[in-house]
Amino acid sequence: MTESILRARDLVIGYETPLTQALNFHVGPGEILVVLGESGCGKSTLLSTLSGITRPLSGEILLGEKCLSGVPIHRRNIGLVFQDPLLFPHLSLLDNIGYSLRAQGKTKKEARERAAELLEWVGLSDVTGNKTWELSGGQAGRVALARAIAANPAVLLLDEPYSALDKTTRMRLLTDVKDLITRAGIPTIHVTHDSGEAELLATRTLTW
Repeated sequence: MTESILRARDLVIGYETPLTQALNFHVGPGEILVVLGESGCGKSTLLSTLSGITRPLSGEILLGEKCLSGVPIHRRNIGLVFQDPLLFPHLSLLDNIGYSLRAQGKTKKEARERAAELLEWVGLSDVTGNKTWELSGGQAGRVALARAIAANPAVLLLDEPYSALDKTTRMRLLTDVKDLITRAGIPTIHVTHDSGEAELLATRTLTW
């Protein structure tokens, strides 16, 4: 499954000046690579660079054998979950999850059917009719994860998505997320400043 392996080769990230030395790493199907470092060290910039939001200063990002240099965000097939779930308050939960599928040309019926499957997959089939503002922080985080997975991304990037939750809730949710990602077989990079999160989630850890 080399087509599902994300690689960084001599990757230098930053804006005008480098935030890191050259980075070399890879992540494959079902693996969770945790990037562990203090706030401000460039973890979010790494994800922004991998997803195509920010250009690297040098080096390569490859998905399988394909170099992603110059490939726009919407063609990288990379899912990104931010610190804030960023759910659309005017859309139902099913339409939030199915948003990317609609953008890909799926019918509303097809998108909602897939979204219903994913709501059940993340253990939220009992809140299908809820509004986004009626969800707990943990529930909103699960919906955001389901939305990121809906379009079958080749890689999943998690930017400390549950950092606003209390530690007990966050660790319980991350245990479930690890199980979901492992079952889905999606290569995943998770950034955090919390060594406990790293120990819980990581197949491998990259420490800055």
